[in-house]
Amino acid sequence: MERVNQTSSVSEFILLGLSSRPEDQKPLFSLFLTIYLVTITGNLLIILAIRSDPQLQTPMYFFLTFLSFTDICFTTTITISYAGCLTQMYFIYALGNTDSCLLAVMAFDRFVAICDPFHYVTIMSHHRCALMVALSCSLPHLHSLLHTLLLNQLTFCDSNIIHHFLCDISPLMKLSCSSTFVNETVMMIEGPILLVTPFLCITFSYIRILTVVLKIPSAAGKHKAFSTCGSHVTVVTLFYGSIFYVYLQPVSSYTVRDHMATIVYTVLTSTLNPFIYSLRNKDLKQGLRKSLTH
Repeated sequence: MERVNQTSSVSEFILLGLSSRPEDQKPLFSLFLTIYLVTITGNLLIILAIRSDPQLQTPMYFFLTFLSFTDICFTTTITISYAGCLTQMYFIYALGNTDSCLLAVMAFDRFVAICDPFHYVTIMSHHRCALMVALSCSLPHLHSLLHTLLLNQLTFCDSNIIHHFLCDISPLMKLSCSSTFVNETVMMIEGPILLVTPFLCITFSYIRILTVVLKIPSAAGKHKAFSTCGSHVTVVTLFYGSIFYVYLQPVSSYTVRDHMATIVYTVLTSTLNPFIYSLRNKDLKQGLRKSLTH
């Protein structure tokens, strides 16, 4: 049970976690500690392999490095409680949306590599890659700051029990005894823009990629093109599927069942990313072997 300081009306919040039964605490702690350690180790190995292998100094792996770094920070935010509920919520949304934007950037990278290979080096220059990463990191922080400031205007004077394992915006708004009309309106208008826009960019990129790949005459060429995108598509499906399930619904319909979907995009996706990207990528596996043997 965790206690988090909040407003003058409510002195603390009680996070019930995944289960309030004492006998579940140790197994859950052991499970998520193992997942956390696997996530940190896997993503650090991805970063180490990319940074130490000159053959992996390409835009795709440049973006993957930042995705792995963001996943480390994102999982740490979920796993380790912050002193304030709003602080934790700020970083959850900032880092989660940074993941979303980076996935869109990586889809664009694959789109250029497959659909316009002769201009790939020019389009995906180091300066442009750095600019896309900077935007992917800065825009989510502005989005998160907006919702954090709006939430800070609410009054909490009734129940202080959060039926969740983290400080998420929907269960917090359900506890408010003041009007949440402005918060819900901003969530329904601004929220989907930042959430859906990267997804639409990814969808458009892969529709164009699919169109080009289907025109490749050789089966080997098609297989090679699809293999470069398969890992990314898997991560996108897990990440966006769970996020859309949780957030593209009214606050009033938010239930405890949404916890499992939250675990998928906050914990499971970050844990699986190193395995998904390395198991289906010969260059990255070779880089991992080099980094581990030297």
